[in-house]
Amino acid sequence: MTYEHLRIALFGNIHQSKKNQYVAAIVNHLTHLGVQIAVEEQFATFITQQLGVVLPSFVPFCHHKGCQADMAISIGGDGTFLGTAAKLAGTGIPILGINTGHLGFLADVTPEHLAPALDALCRGDYVVEERSMLAVEKDGRPSDFHPYALNEVAVLKHDNSSLIEVSTYVNGLFLTDFLADGIILCTATGSTGYSLSVGGPIIVPGTGTLCLSAVAPHSLSVRPVVMRDDVEIRLKIRSRSGRFLLTADGKSESLPDSTTITLRKANVSTPVIKIDHKDFFGTLRDKLNWRGSNIKRQDSCAAGEE
Repeated sequence: MTYEHLRIALFGNIHQSKKNQYVAAIVNHLTHLGVQIAVEEQFATFITQQLGVVLPSFVPFCHHKGCQADMAISIGGDGTFLGTAAKLAGTGIPILGINTGHLGFLADVTPEHLAPALDALCRGDYVVEERSMLAVEKDGRPSDFHPYALNEVAVLKHDNSSLIEVSTYVNGLFLTDFLADGIILCTATGSTGYSLSVGGPIIVPGTGTLCLSAVAPHSLSVRPVVMRDDVEIRLKIRSRSGRFLLTADGKSESLPDSTTITLRKANVSTPVIKIDHKDFFGTLRDKLNWRGSNIKRQDSCAAGEE
């Protein structure tokens, strides 16, 4: 069976060649299936010049701002997936992640399952999960550097050992002044990322919540705050250096501490393709190496005894 009606755009990591060793296999398999392929322009230049991957002559470049595709494939780790999501934000194009990185909560198709996953993708044998994004504003204007974030937005100290103070308001109501290395606002998707490393909770996707966590707070009484995702959060920063870092899904820029940051749920989302869909708790067991097999055996024994 061929799939001439499908158009798939390929995105990938342009910095680590080892993570792109499967690109040729993906291109060849999709070509064999008759799929129309487009490759993001920077990625195409990288894989042809740095990796020596020969793309068929009919494969066009994909300019992500005007990308026309039925779906996209991100080749790399979760960081690459986040970059792909940022480029495709607002297009509605669903993304499949091929994991050549580490944990892979978003990019969860492993290389050994590459061929069957691509076959399932073309057959339409998958589910799509809509993941919320955060919208970032600076002084009331959308950020031109990183207007959206799928995982998290962080405000961090900048080139200084001193802590920063972040006055935090939720829907106009004062929450507290965080004295810390910084604070993180994450979505449910991002709760297993940076936020988790600073003691934030794991949030089940689809629960409609955000989490605000401090990075190395000065007070032991400071704890993560989980809230509904329809709130507006405003941050005012004070720093001895006069500057701070604003980061969104790993992209950073330096700003003067006179800048007010406003965060809210974006009016766009990221559709994530899941092959061989499993429940979120099964994913946690796999990715975080939690025990589960013994419990299953005990449950089975108990059921047998009954």
